[in-house]
Amino acid sequence: MSQIPITLLVLYYSRNGATRRLAEMIAQGIESIPGCTARLRTVPAVSTVTEATEADIPTEGAPYVEHSDLAECDGLALGSPTRFGNMAAAMKYFLDGTSTQWLSGTLEGKPACVFTSTGSLHGGQESTLLTMMLPLLHHGMLILGLPYSNPALMTTSTGGSPYGATHWSGLAGNKVLSDETSQLAIALGARLASHAVKLRAKS
Repeated sequence: MSQIPITLLVLYYSRNGATRRLAEMIAQGIESIPGCTARLRTVPAVSTVTEATEADIPTEGAPYVEHSDLAECDGLALGSPTRFGNMAAAMKYFLDGTSTQWLSGTLEGKPACVFTSTGSLHGGQESTLLTMMLPLLHHGMLILGLPYSNPALMTTSTGGSPYGATHWSGLAGNKVLSDETSQLAIALGARLASHAVKLRAKS
Protein backbone atom coordinates (compact mmCIF):
# COMPACT_ATOMS: atom_id res chain seq x y z
CA MET A 1 0.00 0.00 0.00
CA SER A 2 1.48 3.37 -1.01
CA GLN A 3 1.95 5.99 1.69
CA ILE A 4 0.02 9.27 1.47
CA PRO A 5 2.40 11.96 0.15
CA ILE A 6 3.51 14.67 2.55
CA THR A 7 2.19 18.01 1.29
CA LEU A 8 3.90 21.27 2.21
CA LEU A 9 1.99 24.47 1.50
CA VAL A 10 4.14 27.29 0.08
CA LEU A 11 1.94 30.33 0.59
CA TYR A 12 3.21 33.67 -0.68
CA TYR A 13 2.25 37.13 -1.87
CA SER A 14 4.26 38.77 -4.64
CA ARG A 15 3.84 42.02 -6.56
CA ASN A 16 6.83 42.07 -8.91
CA GLY A 17 7.76 38.38 -8.92
CA ALA A 18 10.71 38.37 -6.51
CA THR A 19 8.91 36.64 -3.63
CA ARG A 20 7.34 34.24 -6.12
CA ARG A 21 10.80 33.21 -7.38
CA LEU A 22 11.92 32.64 -3.80
CA ALA A 23 8.81 30.51 -3.22
CA GLU A 24 9.68 28.40 -6.26
CA MET A 25 13.17 27.72 -4.86
CA ILE A 26 11.66 26.68 -1.53
CA ALA A 27 9.30 24.36 -3.41
CA GLN A 28 12.32 22.88 -5.20
CA GLY A 29 13.90 22.16 -1.82
CA ILE A 30 10.71 20.54 -0.54
CA GLU A 31 10.48 18.25 -3.53
CA SER A 32 14.14 17.20 -3.15
CA ILE A 33 12.99 15.16 -0.13
CA PRO A 34 11.48 11.80 -1.13
CA GLY A 35 7.76 11.50 -0.51
CA CYS A 36 7.23 15.27 -0.25
CA THR A 37 5.34 17.57 -2.59
CA ALA A 38 4.99 21.36 -2.62
CA ARG A 39 1.64 23.07 -3.09
CA LEU A 40 2.18 26.66 -4.27
CA ARG A 41 -0.57 29.12 -3.40
CA THR A 42 -0.91 32.90 -3.30
CA VAL A 43 -3.31 35.54 -1.95
CA PRO A 44 -5.08 38.33 -3.86
CA ALA A 45 -4.06 41.95 -3.46
CA VAL A 46 -6.17 44.14 -1.18
CA SER A 47 -7.20 47.74 -1.73
CA THR A 48 -6.95 50.73 0.59
CA VAL A 49 -10.60 51.38 -0.19
CA THR A 50 -13.56 49.00 0.05
CA GLU A 51 -13.67 47.58 -3.44
CA ALA A 52 -12.70 44.40 -5.25
CA THR A 53 -9.45 44.77 -7.15
CA GLU A 54 -8.60 41.25 -8.28
CA ALA A 55 -10.25 38.64 -10.45
CA ASP A 56 -11.59 35.48 -8.79
CA ILE A 57 -8.86 33.46 -10.49
CA PRO A 58 -5.27 34.73 -10.89
CA THR A 59 -4.24 35.49 -14.46
CA GLU A 60 -0.85 33.83 -13.86
CA GLY A 61 1.11 31.97 -11.23
CA ALA A 62 -0.24 29.92 -8.36
CA PRO A 63 -3.96 29.63 -7.52
CA TYR A 64 -5.39 31.57 -4.60
CA VAL A 65 -5.17 29.81 -1.27
CA GLU A 66 -8.27 28.32 0.33
CA HIS A 67 -8.74 27.42 3.97
CA SER A 68 -8.86 23.77 2.93
CA ASP A 69 -5.20 24.09 1.90
CA LEU A 70 -4.32 24.75 5.54
CA ALA A 71 -6.18 21.65 6.67
CA GLU A 72 -4.63 19.46 3.98
CA CYS A 73 -1.00 20.55 4.41
CA ASP A 74 1.59 18.86 6.63
CA GLY A 75 3.59 22.07 6.99
CA LEU A 76 3.75 25.65 5.78
CA ALA A 77 6.29 28.00 4.20
CA LEU A 78 4.95 31.56 4.43
CA GLY A 79 6.37 34.35 2.28
CA SER A 80 5.73 38.04 1.70
CA PRO A 81 7.59 41.10 0.48
CA THR A 82 8.50 43.60 3.17
CA ARG A 83 6.16 46.52 3.82
CA PHE A 84 7.73 48.94 6.31
CA GLY A 85 9.37 46.08 8.19
CA ASN A 86 6.28 43.90 8.22
CA MET A 87 4.40 41.52 5.94
CA ALA A 88 2.25 42.91 3.13
CA ALA A 89 -1.38 43.75 3.92
CA ALA A 90 -2.65 41.05 1.53
CA MET A 91 -0.98 38.30 3.55
CA LYS A 92 -2.02 39.82 6.87
CA TYR A 93 -5.61 40.08 5.60
CA PHE A 94 -5.66 36.37 4.79
CA LEU A 95 -4.14 35.39 8.15
CA ASP A 96 -6.63 37.62 9.97
CA GLY A 97 -9.37 35.46 8.48
CA THR A 98 -8.10 32.17 9.93
CA SER A 99 -9.78 32.38 13.35
CA THR A 100 -11.80 29.23 12.64
CA GLN A 101 -8.62 27.31 11.87
CA TRP A 102 -7.01 28.72 15.03
CA LEU A 103 -9.94 27.67 17.20
CA SER A 104 -9.94 24.15 15.77
CA GLY A 105 -6.15 23.71 15.91
CA THR A 106 -5.87 23.06 12.17
CA LEU A 107 -2.18 24.03 12.04
CA GLU A 108 -1.17 22.99 15.54
CA GLY A 109 2.01 20.90 15.67
CA LYS A 110 2.85 21.37 12.00
CA PRO A 111 6.29 22.70 10.99
CA ALA A 112 6.57 26.16 9.43
CA CYS A 113 9.15 28.56 8.03
CA VAL A 114 9.08 32.10 6.64
CA PHE A 115 10.72 34.00 3.78
CA THR A 116 10.75 37.53 2.37
CA SER A 117 12.17 39.86 -0.26
CA THR A 118 12.96 43.56 -0.02
CA GLY A 119 13.68 46.36 -2.46
CA SER A 120 16.55 47.70 -0.36
CA LEU A 121 19.32 45.64 1.22
CA HIS A 122 18.45 46.74 4.77
CA GLY A 123 14.73 47.16 4.18
CA GLY A 124 13.45 45.25 7.20
CA GLN A 125 14.07 41.65 6.15
CA GLU A 126 14.62 40.31 9.66
CA SER A 127 11.79 42.27 11.29
CA THR A 128 9.45 41.03 8.56
CA LEU A 129 10.47 37.42 9.16
CA LEU A 130 10.03 37.77 12.92
CA THR A 131 6.60 39.39 12.67
CA MET A 132 5.48 36.74 10.17
CA MET A 133 6.29 34.11 12.78
CA LEU A 134 3.87 35.59 15.33
CA PRO A 135 0.55 34.41 13.81
CA LEU A 136 2.13 31.01 13.14
CA LEU A 137 3.07 30.71 16.81
CA HIS A 138 -0.51 31.61 17.74
CA HIS A 139 -1.62 28.76 15.49
CA GLY A 140 0.66 26.40 17.44
CA MET A 141 3.08 25.75 14.60
CA LEU A 142 6.68 24.61 15.05
CA ILE A 143 8.94 27.35 13.63
CA LEU A 144 12.08 26.39 11.72
CA GLY A 145 14.92 28.69 10.71
CA LEU A 146 18.18 28.28 8.83
CA PRO A 147 21.07 26.93 10.93
CA TYR A 148 24.62 28.13 10.35
CA SER A 149 25.54 24.68 9.10
CA ASN A 150 24.47 26.23 5.78
CA PRO A 151 27.78 27.82 4.63
CA ALA A 152 26.01 30.36 2.41
CA LEU A 153 24.74 32.15 5.54
CA MET A 154 28.31 33.31 6.19
CA THR A 155 29.13 34.36 2.63
CA THR A 156 25.92 35.86 1.24
CA SER A 157 25.71 39.58 0.46
CA THR A 158 22.26 39.43 -1.16
CA GLY A 159 20.03 38.17 1.65
CA GLY A 160 19.60 35.23 3.97
CA SER A 161 19.30 35.01 7.75
CA PRO A 162 18.93 32.40 10.49
CA TYR A 163 15.25 33.42 10.70
CA GLY A 164 14.46 32.39 7.13
CA ALA A 165 15.31 32.85 3.47
CA THR A 166 15.51 36.40 2.14
CA HIS A 167 16.21 38.11 -1.18
CA TRP A 168 17.32 41.62 -2.10
CA SER A 169 15.22 42.30 -5.18
CA GLY A 170 16.29 45.91 -5.87
CA LEU A 171 14.05 48.95 -6.11
CA ALA A 172 12.63 47.77 -9.43
CA GLY A 173 12.18 44.22 -8.11
CA ASN A 174 14.23 42.76 -10.95
CA LYS A 175 17.42 41.51 -9.31
CA VAL A 176 17.87 37.80 -9.98
CA LEU A 177 18.30 35.40 -7.08
CA SER A 178 21.98 34.99 -6.29
CA ASP A 179 23.52 31.53 -5.97
CA GLU A 180 23.65 31.94 -2.18
CA THR A 181 20.04 33.09 -1.97
CA SER A 182 18.89 30.14 -4.09
CA GLN A 183 20.95 27.69 -2.01
CA LEU A 184 19.47 28.99 1.23
CA ALA A 185 15.90 28.95 -0.08
CA ILE A 186 16.32 25.38 -1.31
CA ALA A 187 17.89 24.40 2.03
CA LEU A 188 14.98 25.95 3.93
CA GLY A 189 12.45 24.04 1.85
CA ALA A 190 14.36 20.80 2.34
CA ARG A 191 14.58 21.40 6.09
CA LEU A 192 10.82 22.02 6.30
CA ALA A 193 10.11 18.82 4.38
CA SER A 194 12.60 16.75 6.38
CA HIS A 195 10.98 17.76 9.65
CA ALA A 196 7.53 17.02 8.24
CA VAL A 197 8.78 13.52 7.38
CA LYS A 198 10.08 13.03 10.94
CA LEU A 199 6.82 14.22 12.45
CA ARG A 200 4.82 11.91 10.20
CA ALA A 201 6.98 8.95 11.30
CA LYS A 202 6.26 9.71 14.96
CA SER A 203 2.51 10.07 14.54
